[in-house]
Amino acid sequence: MSEQTPAAPEADVADRSAADDIVAAAETGARNPGPAIAAVIAGILLAWAIFQVWIASPLPIMMADFIPLLNNSHTRPAHLGFAIFLTFLIFPATKRSPRDHIPIQDWLLGAAAAWCALYLAVFADQIAERPGLPNTADLVHSGLGLVLLLEAARRALGLPLVIVAGVFLVYIFFGEYAPDVIRWKGATLERAMSHLWITQEGVFGVALGVSTSLVFIFVLFGGLLERGGAGNYFIQVSFALMGHFRGGPAKAAVVSSAMTGLISGSSIANVVTTGVFTIPLMRKVGFPAEKAGAVEVASSTNGQLTPPVMGAAAFLMVEYVGISYVEVIKHAFLPAIISYIALVYIVHLEAMKAGMKGLKRIDKPTLAQRLLVWTTVPVGLIVLGAVVYYGFGWTKEAMGGATPWIAAAVLVAAYAALVRYAANYKELGIMKAVDVLPETGPTVKAGLYFLLPVGLLMWCLLVERFSPGLSAFWAVVFKVFMLLTQRPLQSFFRGNGAGPETWAESFHDLRIGMINGARNMVSIGVATATAGIVVGAITLTPISQVITEVMEILSGGNLMILLLLTAVACIILGMGLPTTANYIVVSSLMAQVIVTVGANNGLIVPLIAVHLFVFYFGILADDTPPVGLAAYAAAAVSGGDPIKTGVQGFAYDIRTAILPFMFIFNTELLLIGIEGPLHLLTVVVTAVIAVLLFAAATQGFFLVRSRAWETMALLLVAFTLFRPGFWMDMIQPPLESVPAAEIEQVAEGMGDNVQMRIRVKGETLEGDAVDKTVMLPLGPKAEGKERLKFAGLELRDEDGKKLVDVVVFGSAAEKQKIDFDWEVVSVERETDRMPKHIMYLPAFALLIVIVLAQRARRPREQPAAA
Repeated sequence: MSEQTPAAPEADVADRSAADDIVAAAETGARNPGPAIAAVIAGILLAWAIFQVWIASPLPIMMADFIPLLNNSHTRPAHLGFAIFLTFLIFPATKRSPRDHIPIQDWLLGAAAAWCALYLAVFADQIAERPGLPNTADLVHSGLGLVLLLEAARRALGLPLVIVAGVFLVYIFFGEYAPDVIRWKGATLERAMSHLWITQEGVFGVALGVSTSLVFIFVLFGGLLERGGAGNYFIQVSFALMGHFRGGPAKAAVVSSAMTGLISGSSIANVVTTGVFTIPLMRKVGFPAEKAGAVEVASSTNGQLTPPVMGAAAFLMVEYVGISYVEVIKHAFLPAIISYIALVYIVHLEAMKAGMKGLKRIDKPTLAQRLLVWTTVPVGLIVLGAVVYYGFGWTKEAMGGATPWIAAAVLVAAYAALVRYAANYKELGIMKAVDVLPETGPTVKAGLYFLLPVGLLMWCLLVERFSPGLSAFWAVVFKVFMLLTQRPLQSFFRGNGAGPETWAESFHDLRIGMINGARNMVSIGVATATAGIVVGAITLTPISQVITEVMEILSGGNLMILLLLTAVACIILGMGLPTTANYIVVSSLMAQVIVTVGANNGLIVPLIAVHLFVFYFGILADDTPPVGLAAYAAAAVSGGDPIKTGVQGFAYDIRTAILPFMFIFNTELLLIGIEGPLHLLTVVVTAVIAVLLFAAATQGFFLVRSRAWETMALLLVAFTLFRPGFWMDMIQPPLESVPAAEIEQVAEGMGDNVQMRIRVKGETLEGDAVDKTVMLPLGPKAEGKERLKFAGLELRDEDGKKLVDVVVFGSAAEKQKIDFDWEVVSVERETDRMPKHIMYLPAFALLIVIVLAQRARRPREQPAAA
């Protein structure tokens, strides 16, 4: 094994600077003006953060008698006003534009853009009195606002999003000149401007609304956690726990990036936060530059998948899918966890192949001590969760309205006790070059209080069932309290007193944390607003219906081909669009198409599964050559080639790319349809084993280097564990066809809130023959006719056939484009067959054969150096 010499401190600084430049250019602005202007920008950012905390709090409602209550017509324009004004100040117009000062034209453009947004808030009442009838002032502000928004998007996000939005704008106005398949009459200037800017159907629609009400407060929470030292703590704990294993720094990079993802939600920033430390250490234990960078890239891109933050797209799912944020977290949890487990295993296999070793550790814990350390956190969290849930559940009954005050007192007492406990150990400084790992116990204990804000957030979400925005608000309030008191308490408990300088540093930390959180939101605010142009175009024009028909034609009605086309579209668009904008565009166009095609194939595809599918592939674009910015940031630190880093990172991320296809066809991976604890345990265990075997197959190494047949067998076992129903369907059909005459009896006998598959045929108004299978929701248990009415169908008997007599407007049947006088040919219902999980038995039998074959070669075949 050859070891790399650690980079000199000067090189570390240069690497960090290069990576920071990439992040600044991509996310937080590349200007560095003088101190006076910097102070002005910081003041605006701070004002924005305070405004967002105010509207997220319950105070506006409590003080509505004294201060006018702001609604969406006020908060969304104000949010965009801040974002777009700051964009013109911190993002230069071109590469040749000055970095050390802000030209006067940028001040003017920023002010004009902000006013165009605020115009809707200032004149909200007058605009409401003339709905759909904009006057000249409305049109001028709308047109100028759209132009300046596109320019702000170009500066902050690059040309791709501007081009996509521009194409949709051209289609809105000049649709009559489009090809026949997508042609439409085009919109007038008044109608387009009203729809895109004045109403809440376009720029100021759902996406910007979610950015205003949810995303900002969560990003601010992450910024405050990072400033308080939580990011550094997570990195050090990861290294203390895993740095001594084979390829330890790489495994620690995976874990630390997952933990940083809890508070970040940005893959590029995650690379810089953790990569400037982890990448040099990976190189030190033998990883080549490209592989070291690729591990960090794969870890950081997956950070956006990690609940509870998950980037802005998670909050958009709440609105688009119509489920709670807790449900989004639940469905996203298992795929995110097994994806990270697989990445740790991939790193382990790389270390095995190269014969690597871990870093030295000071302490030599016994087996009992190791088990204690590894079980303390999960068991402690379970015990703490049980105490909080059941303890405060009892308190809420006994104490009623006093419960929040009791909970606050307990939380503050726990915080003080943990800070007092942490004061017994050395303060965690910023990690630099490491030859010997820090001791595990003291490192873990020195920052346990960092878990309290995250715990409070989850408690508010899961136990109190507060809204996500209100939950994040209380977490921010507590984190502000921590930032103000953390330094003084530490100094006091260490016997140094709590002098004025410690309080001054605390207020400085709070101010910087608020500013950093707001700065991280600038590009997100502009991205969601610009993506609103695309959403507005989709709702204004018939493009969504056309896209549905085109994609069905291209895929030939095959769901797998449609999913592949969607994945490719996500990756291509994601090379230029930020994850949030990519998610908005693709999900708006493709989500319902996939659900419809799935229904035509007799498969119920939950909408959340489709949205997570789009989200996953949008994230993968961050490390996809030739544009993946996360790969460029990692290469700037590692000194490797960015294209090779991206290619290797994508190779590591194949296990993330396969998961969306699996949970589309097996929704148990999203914890949908779980019937009990045993079922849940079975799903979790088999999913973990499956993803590990898939990772081993892609690496060509299991216990030893795999032969071709062993690799294929590992893929077969992994596929079977992921989707056992595929093989069971071949043995016993999942559905049986029942004559249409029995449709009412079948509907009456089905369970609550299920969907029924029926085959219908008829002719469209254009004379085209249709013969298809559709899915209809039946609602709660009732008589057969009532359940069919719930789905929107009334049938009549004629010549021994079941014909459609009435299709209720706006019903599920009408949305499935069932028409009057169509014939219901048959009904399909699930057959009574063996459980699909029986297919695990031959899969595990084949796995045993592979293990025995590789164990037989193990003494004779030693790992070769990479």
